[in-house]
Amino acid sequence: MGEPITIVLVDDHAVVRSALRLLLDAEDDLEVVAEAGEIDSALRYVTRDRPDVLILDRNLRGGPSIAAVPELCEASPQTAIVVLTMQREPAFAREALRAGVLGYVLKEAADEALVTAVRQAAAGQTYLQPELGARLAAEDSGSVLSDREVDILRLVALGHTNAEIGEELGVSVRTVETHRSHIHQKLRISKRSELVRYAIGRGLLDTGAA
Repeated sequence: MGEPITIVLVDDHAVVRSALRLLLDAEDDLEVVAEAGEIDSALRYVTRDRPDVLILDRNLRGGPSIAAVPELCEASPQTAIVVLTMQREPAFAREALRAGVLGYVLKEAADEALVTAVRQAAAGQTYLQPELGARLAAEDSGSVLSDREVDILRLVALGHTNAEIGEELGVSVRTVETHRSHIHQKLRISKRSELVRYAIGRGLLDTGAA
């Protein structure tokens, strides 16, 4: 075996750090070299030890730690960051990834998932909790719908037939069918009821409801 993956562990709860250290040090290829309870100490240890991976609790006592990610990356560019959090919303995961984080793991699954995330981050690969990855993909797929597809999606969700949609938008029924096919492919949704739920979740029916 080669050199172990070195880790700095940052969480403001000593009990959590102890449990995570036991989990990580039990792996032959992982080694926790330092622990910290706040960002200042994390910066000091990252600068000193240049670890392969920094495990960072998203919510420290001073507030969200994501704001410190650029500074941490600057202090040790070779250190990959894995965020450990209780925040399940895709928006928080997206924020972390944009800041430069490579891994995003929910605390409730901080066992095999965390070990996997550390190994992948050390190899330069991104790791997202599977359920979060699926939700992010679904949300991002909605952003690639064209304006016309969004119009058709809204009318479908409101219960209009293809003929009614064609008349409303001034296009042929065949054109409507083609757009609907693209919508289903992009959103990976096969049923109209799922389209309705998706449209409601995106606020596309607010105008119609009014």
